[in-house]
Amino acid sequence: MKMNKQEVIKSVSDKIRLIRLERNYSQDRMAEVIGISKKTLVQIEKGRTEAGWTTTVAVCGLFGDSEILQSVLGDVPLEVVEIIAHNGVSSPKDKTLGGRVWWKEIQKEGSFRLQQNMISQHYRILDDQDYRWFSSFDKSEAVKRFEELTNE
Repeated sequence: MKMNKQEVIKSVSDKIRLIRLERNYSQDRMAEVIGISKKTLVQIEKGRTEAGWTTTVAVCGLFGDSEILQSVLGDVPLEVVEIIAHNGVSSPKDKTLGGRVWWKEIQKEGSFRLQQNMISQHYRILDDQDYRWFSSFDKSEAVKRFEELTNE
């Protein structure tokens, strides 16, 4: 399953009330934090409308540690958003926690390992210091990049 922009928007929209309650924020405070009107937040929470992409990105960035959000997007919600927005990530960045909880190891060779997120199903390549070198929903692209990195 490859997540797309609309699926992420729907997931965040469906859970925004729980994310707010998890943080013990009022609707006024939550709206202020993510940069929308209270009226818009109420409409999203009641399922009358969905959050926009910008709001979705804001929620993922500002509430990435939310257990509710992680339960639908994996341990790094902003990474899922970043992969969708950029159609993959292919430069070294972000120290990770190494993938002990949300990740399944697909392959390990030398100082690199290829992992798949058990929730979002996207792939990433980490080095032995747990830095992320590549992320994508495309398995063949991830395997190709893994082979390139391990043969350098």
